[in-house]
Parts: sequence; C-alpha cells; structure tokens
Amino acid sequence: MWWIPIILVAVVLLVLFWCIATANRFRQTLVKINEALSGIDVALTKRFDVLSKMLEATKAFAKHEKETFAQLVQLRKGMPMPEKIAANRQMDEVQGRINVLAEAYPQLRSSENFQRLQHSVSDVEEHIQAARRVYNANVSVFNQLLVTFPASLIGSNMKLERQEFFQADSAKRADVPMSF
Repeated sequence: MWWIPIILVAVVLLVLFWCIATANRFRQTLVKINEALSGIDVALTKRFDVLSKMLEATKAFAKHEKETFAQLVQLRKGMPMPEKIAANRQMDEVQGRINVLAEAYPQLRSSENFQRLQHSVSDVEEHIQAARRVYNANVSVFNQLLVTFPASLIGSNMKLERQEFFQADSAKRADVPMSF
C-alpha cells in the first residue's frame, strides 16, 4: 500500500507536465503564426517595392497608381486579417491595371527594364504565395490543437480562439476563361 501515494504523485506530475507542454505548444504555434504573418508583410512590402519600380517605368503612362500603392501600404499597417485580404485584393487590381497599360503601349512592354520588372513581380508573387502557405499551415496546426481533446481543455482554459486563414479572393477562385 505504500506505493499508492507514489503512483498518485507520479500521475499528478505526469498530468502537470502534459498541461505545461500543451500550453507551451499553443504558445509556440502562436509565435509561428505571428512569424508567418510577418513573412506575409515582408513579401507584400517587397511586392510594393517592385511594383513601385514598375510604376516608375510606366510613370509617363500612369501617374496616380503610385499614390494608390502608397495609400495601400499605409492602410495595411496594423490591419486585422480581413482588412489585409481586402488591401491585397486592391493591390491585385492595381497590378492588373499596370498589365493593361503594358498591353496598350507595346514600346513599354518591349522595354528590357519593364520585362525584368515583370519577372520580379512574378518572383514576388511566388514569395507571397509561399508566405501565405506557411501562415495557413501554422494556423491549421493551431486550430487543430484547439479542437482536439484533451488539448482543447488547455486551449479553452487559456481563452485561445481560432485563427483566421489567409484566403484567396473569390475572383481568383473562379476558373480562368481561355479564349484565343
């Protein structure tokens, strides 16, 4: 009978260590989410820089787009996720207008600098997509922890809430019409 208190102490310690480990996992995952969100901001800033250079190349053709980008960057600072998604959508629209300008002015489109900038935009878009995937993967891990028993007990005790995924604009979910 002397072993019963030892077993009880061991069980209590085991549960205590599990609770601490689970709480730490939640905290670590939140740090990863914030880090990934920062990665998205870095990629969006790089996108802004590249697109600003592209706008410089098209300055004679489109003056007010640069002001639009500057406004978008100012708007994006400190935004919650839904607003960042909306700002991202606006930047996509501006990028589309730049591409339309390039189509309208063949001498601009054929410029070597403009072509390099277009390649840079493509590269930046890939970085943004990668940053979004990392963010969403971390959000997925966190949200899974929140709904998985018994970790959900620790999460609810810590008053943690589900995190939002970075979602694609609904227009980009549609099939792209291909006509020649």
